[in-house]
Amino acid sequence: MVGRRSLGRQFGWLWAAYAVSTFGTRFAFDAFPLIAVLVLHVGPTEVSALAAAGMAVGAVVAVPLGPWVEFRRKRPVMIAADLIRFAAVVSVPAAFALDLLSFAQLLVVSVVVAAADIAFRAASGACLKAIVRRDDLLVANGRFESTAWTATALGPPLGGAAIGLLGPVTTVLADAVSYLLSAVGIRAIGGREPHPARTEASRLRPRDVLEGWRYILTHSALRPLFFNTILVNGLIMATAPLLAVLMLGRLGFTPLQYGLAFGVPCIGGLIGARLARPLVARFGRHRTMLTAGALRACWLLGLAFVHPGTTGLALVIVVELALITCVGVFNPILATYRLEQIAPDRVSRTLSAWSVTSNLTIAVMTALWGVLASTTSPRTAIAVAGLLILATPLLLPRHDRSPQWQETEPTPDAPTSPGSG
Repeated sequence: MVGRRSLGRQFGWLWAAYAVSTFGTRFAFDAFPLIAVLVLHVGPTEVSALAAAGMAVGAVVAVPLGPWVEFRRKRPVMIAADLIRFAAVVSVPAAFALDLLSFAQLLVVSVVVAAADIAFRAASGACLKAIVRRDDLLVANGRFESTAWTATALGPPLGGAAIGLLGPVTTVLADAVSYLLSAVGIRAIGGREPHPARTEASRLRPRDVLEGWRYILTHSALRPLFFNTILVNGLIMATAPLLAVLMLGRLGFTPLQYGLAFGVPCIGGLIGARLARPLVARFGRHRTMLTAGALRACWLLGLAFVHPGTTGLALVIVVELALITCVGVFNPILATYRLEQIAPDRVSRTLSAWSVTSNLTIAVMTALWGVLASTTSPRTAIAVAGLLILATPLLLPRHDRSPQWQETEPTPDAPTSPGSG
């Protein structure tokens, strides 16, 4: 089982840091839109702009961060990203207390947090590869996946209760504190982390800004997985606000029912993350990844048939449960496979490029599907996404011919370089 295998003290602190920041983020889920509506009294156009612009502009700002992170020690970068996110997010309740909060501040904070998120993920992938043995990467990524889905299931309902009792700014303050605690956890990993050795080939040059994309697009195994995951995630996320409009508006579901429809299925993420390693052991990694990747594209179309009443609610729960279970299996296998395939001196740049593209794609597709829904209907737009996503398994690699990087295995808790796994 995923949770019964020790990966060492260093991974324990990294996992704890990830858990506390993830729970903080999910606890404050949708807090900014709520503050914009309830405190600043803005309209739906501004709320949509807050969600899309923050993610898109943050991704653009983060473009040069991948190469910059590559040639620096990863833990200080992660701590700095946590502290930047803490300072940005805590400014919101501070401004609210001083009656100085504005929509512009929310937009700036969204951009800063989105950019820092990308830098943190780029550094954390390299850090994980450095402190965990290659054979244990799937176990580690399975634990991250389980933690993410647990936070997704528990965070929003608890945050919603806190907002009802104490107001929306309370959850934002909790989110800020979670970043501070995450920085403490990263600092507690301990051990000496040498500065990545620079060679003539690895020196930072202007053209290295695009090196992450160049590496992905020329890699026979990563390229199809890149396009597949970018499109799948974009199509799924683009339908989320449309389903909210459909369920809470035209179909008359209550906020509680809507919360149940997306909270209960998160147990599928836990199930999938725990099944990933046994399935890989039984059927092989590539076959399992290919099957789970194809199956996760089969369910979105079902959401176009949601209807009022208990059976409609049950339909959403069943569809989301099946989708999230497949995602729970696929994601840790993909994360592990990706780390194994990336050259040691390209990890941060490649992960950064992947995250930047994902965020931009989600922002653009969310905007496009909003336009489509306004010209047709939310149900039609969801159906179009459901049909398009059925073609995405064609992008999955049919064969696993790519070599894995043969690296010296790290000893847990021993000094290791983030440039070597």
